[in-house]
Amino acid sequence: MIVDLRSDTVTKPTTAMLEAMFAAKVGDDVLEEDETVSALEEKLAGMFGMAAGLFCPSGTMTNQIAIKCFTQPMDEVICDESSHVYRYEGGGIAFNSAASVKLLRGNRGRLTAELIEPHVNPADIHYPRTSLVVLENTANKGGGSYYTLDQIEPIYHLCRLKKLSLHLDGARIFNALAESGDAAREYGRFFDGISVCLSKGLGAPVGSVLLGSEDTIQRAKRIRKAMGGGMRQAGYLAAAGIYALDHHVHRLKEDHVHARIIGEQLQNLSYVEEILPVRTNIVIFRLNEKINADDFVHTLASHGVKCSKFGYQSIRFVTHLDVNADMVGYTVEVLKKAY
Repeated sequence: MIVDLRSDTVTKPTTAMLEAMFAAKVGDDVLEEDETVSALEEKLAGMFGMAAGLFCPSGTMTNQIAIKCFTQPMDEVICDESSHVYRYEGGGIAFNSAASVKLLRGNRGRLTAELIEPHVNPADIHYPRTSLVVLENTANKGGGSYYTLDQIEPIYHLCRLKKLSLHLDGARIFNALAESGDAAREYGRFFDGISVCLSKGLGAPVGSVLLGSEDTIQRAKRIRKAMGGGMRQAGYLAAAGIYALDHHVHRLKEDHVHARIIGEQLQNLSYVEEILPVRTNIVIFRLNEKINADDFVHTLASHGVKCSKFGYQSIRFVTHLDVNADMVGYTVEVLKKAY
């Protein structure tokens, strides 16, 4: 048995998703003639209470486009020190937007208004102009921790007071919604931009959508073009996203249950030094010093369980729609016998 827990990006399209893709009506999306892409953009914008959307190849692109939309060169972006936009997007903030970054140490990747406020720079030419705050929901490095809307609202009010834009890296936003019970449509009240990924927990093969105002999305289209992100008959990919939204959102809690089962087993293992609280579909734990993390990954792989090294002595498991209950049971048995 092979159990791939490296990421929720490793999922394959289901048979029904492939059928939806092959049946898609397509056109040239750069000429705004692909009706399936337009339908996906309109669907997600409506779900999150935003005016418009823009389909892009990746979440990195939607995040980087948003940051460029909301900043000018020599501005500063505030985000958590573990955030994806800073750690895992290839230095894109500096390369694409010529902006600096103020890194804050939040609680498992989550910021608060009280933490942010002292780090908004004064109007002084010695400092970069603070212009944007970026939140991540769920927080990858935080072990899938998530914000509720009640936690986001004070940050929104601070941003309005300080005249800052607020962007959400919502790579796993539907995982957060599955646990918080918040309404997706309420998010449009608080954010200037929202990036929604379709190729993680929702299981589409490719794609993310940037949501925002009409003006923001018109500017974003120009930036996407300059980044080489304009696609032609992209409706085949957009159809997978529509299918995922219609059929894969409701089942995300299954992934969370599977992650918690693995997490509970890890708490009983002598070679595990620490495990972050398991809130959604991500399990992050730290091995004790007697075990080399690279060797651990290799040992599990030799038994058919794939996982990722996630920093010094740290390991990450991510559950997803291609991991079923039998696979979780098998993983638990492998973990018991590994050392």
